[in-house]
Amino acid sequence: MKKFLFLLIFLGSVALFAQDNLTYQRPPEEIASLVEAPLTPLVTFSPDKQWMILLERSDYPSIEQLSRPELRIAGMRLNPDNFGPSRGNNFIGVKAKKLSGGSELEIKNLPAEVQLGSPGFSPDSKKLAVLNYKANEIELWVIDMATLTASKISERKINNTMGGAYAWLSDSQHLIFTAVPTNLKPLPAKSRVPTGPIVEENLGRRAPSRTYQDLMKNPYDEAGFDYYTTSDLVLKKLNAEEKIISESAIHYNFSPSPDGKLVLIETIQRPYSYLVPVYNFPKLVNVIDINGKLVNDVAATPLTDYIPTGFNATQREPRGHGWRSDKPATLYWIHAQDGGDPKTNADIRDKVYTWDFPFKTEPQELISLPLRYSRITWGNDQVAWVYERWTSDRKERVYAVNPSTKTKKVIFDRNYEDNYSNPGIVVTAPNEFGRNALLINKDNTVFLTGTGASPQGDFPFLDKMDLNTGKTTRLWRCQAPYYESVVSLLDPKKVTFVTSRESNTENPNYYIRTAGSNKTTQATSFPHPYPQIKDVKKQVLQYKRSDGVELTANLYLPQGYKKEDGPLPGLVWAYPREFKSADAASQVQGSPHTFTRLSWGGPIYWVTQGYAVLDNAAMPIVGEGDKEPNDTYIEQLVASAQAVVDYAASLGVLDPSRVGVGGHSYGAFMTANLLAHSNIFKAGIARSGAYNRTLTPFGFQAEERTYWQAPDVYYNMSPFSFADKVKTPILFIHGEADNNSGTFPIQTERFYNAVKGHGGTARYIVLPYESHGYAAKESILHTLWEMNRWLETYVKSANKQAKK
Repeated sequence: MKKFLFLLIFLGSVALFAQDNLTYQRPPEEIASLVEAPLTPLVTFSPDKQWMILLERSDYPSIEQLSRPELRIAGMRLNPDNFGPSRGNNFIGVKAKKLSGGSELEIKNLPAEVQLGSPGFSPDSKKLAVLNYKANEIELWVIDMATLTASKISERKINNTMGGAYAWLSDSQHLIFTAVPTNLKPLPAKSRVPTGPIVEENLGRRAPSRTYQDLMKNPYDEAGFDYYTTSDLVLKKLNAEEKIISESAIHYNFSPSPDGKLVLIETIQRPYSYLVPVYNFPKLVNVIDINGKLVNDVAATPLTDYIPTGFNATQREPRGHGWRSDKPATLYWIHAQDGGDPKTNADIRDKVYTWDFPFKTEPQELISLPLRYSRITWGNDQVAWVYERWTSDRKERVYAVNPSTKTKKVIFDRNYEDNYSNPGIVVTAPNEFGRNALLINKDNTVFLTGTGASPQGDFPFLDKMDLNTGKTTRLWRCQAPYYESVVSLLDPKKVTFVTSRESNTENPNYYIRTAGSNKTTQATSFPHPYPQIKDVKKQVLQYKRSDGVELTANLYLPQGYKKEDGPLPGLVWAYPREFKSADAASQVQGSPHTFTRLSWGGPIYWVTQGYAVLDNAAMPIVGEGDKEPNDTYIEQLVASAQAVVDYAASLGVLDPSRVGVGGHSYGAFMTANLLAHSNIFKAGIARSGAYNRTLTPFGFQAEERTYWQAPDVYYNMSPFSFADKVKTPILFIHGEADNNSGTFPIQTERFYNAVKGHGGTARYIVLPYESHGYAAKESILHTLWEMNRWLETYVKSANKQAKK
């Protein structure tokens, strides 16, 4: 009898804890058909605003494609067969259409197998360059817009390991591209016998770093990095000769000068690092001419593994070298004045310098900045806009600086968390060099476009701003029941522009309109991608948390649902955000008039299964004044979750006893904490999260403090610390090859084991070959199958289980 009892216990433990090795599963057809719906083309416009290019997007790759060889090195993921990135969706077709009207036009002579990427118009809009990705090489093709005919312009194999593999010169007749060296010998096989131990050493120097994936590990990785990233920089004249202008170097970045006579190149140098990614490696910055002759050694940057922690931290050395877009050949760069350390007291944080060709005089200071440099938009000799930011107080300031006199004035001084006060972004247009610069009208005005956030939701706008007085005039504003945003300004004199317009029932399409007129001309007629859910109801909810912070969530209800049908089981999907102001946290997010978009990772699929879906439910974490948001993370998180459930239940559409919660990445971290610290939900879904913050000790998300500065915060925010409290069923899903900083798969593995060890109900799914965002169709469909099974078992049927 004792043996029989032991056998029952043993078999029961196997049933509870054995691995469940499944083949890939498919969710209900209502969900699967939405995933497999044809994708709407991506649209881009020519610089002269004559052409629309419609790029047909590829379906999800197969798991077989994802399983092909991949080199994970120096923080990058490369395809060793074709010297390009290993992942990414390409375009499988391209068509052209005149903005003035007419039908979509086919492109002739495209390659037999079309896998296009990185489309880029020549400055004169007469040519369109694209990369074509093949199994064993990447090709450079050019489409002649006059004949709509494509041609491969070089036999050289493109090296796109660093991205940005080509650039047009201003004459529209030449391109520069990075090519695989022709004399490249095969990389020797890795010896299984090491030559010695791997040694790392630090001699008293501070070198904090966040957690990174795919770093170098040994000398063979260094050799592989050299092999795959080394390229020739080639100058090609269309339909004519080509020549190497920089041979056998690791071209991290390159940029031709606006006049097309010089090239700024940035090359990676040794020594490499096993602790930080490629962008921290030593670099040389040089200027060469288009014949390859060295013009000037601009800068040398060492290994920047010393950069302090903090969101305003940067390198000590000059950074961000580039060309002024409004001058023939003038360099600019930024140099930190506080050593790059935000903790150092300094009246001036950054200075911006310029240097005119032929670089014989001393560089000139353009502007000194009290905050950290953010970006610059060049205009002309009288104006450029310089942006600065500081994270801790969410400050943003924009200056109009005169590059000739070096005088400056503040245009905008605001809290960048305050979306209601966002003035928008300034409109740019190609100048005589084909480079984008401020579009300045003859009356010294510029255009601004923005999302138009308001208490009623987002209503995008087009403004005109007087540069002399700073006064703005509203030229156009989106009107309900549409969400319509400015995409491209066609004619600044007539103020004619292209918009993307959508509504709850109309999918996005492009329209042409003129300010001051209600007349529109439809430029595209893309069909509804999900006709099977076109009648799904959407509502933007506005409600309050117990501490008075105002919150929003997007509520989706099944087609044909009526309140008389009774409350529904629900799914709350969210991603927490940190704020330094309760007022900013209370602002309405998004628009009630947007089209229902589906993505592989979203929750809206479950309206087809009879759920009330609360997507993008606000979970603000606020820390005003000297307080840090995360000091009260758990209390605020639970209060926000309780508020959304209570409010939806008060509407009569949600059954509060049957609600699940889920999220991806930081949303997964949120989910685990809600299950550990509350009883609001019947089940949780946590995808690709991090659960033990001691494994990210130098900061995470918006937390700038280290573990040693705030150990209690790290402990209390880690659901791993409270694994014994997680008794609500939780589904874990994680990509086996997650390369996101901090969300190593071991995070889920250890947390799952901790929950299991304390008798919790949990399931752990590892998706082979998947990264932080899942790509393969099989993986995505299986993920949705797992999620649906979990919700059906523990949420929809929760009351039935309670009665058993």
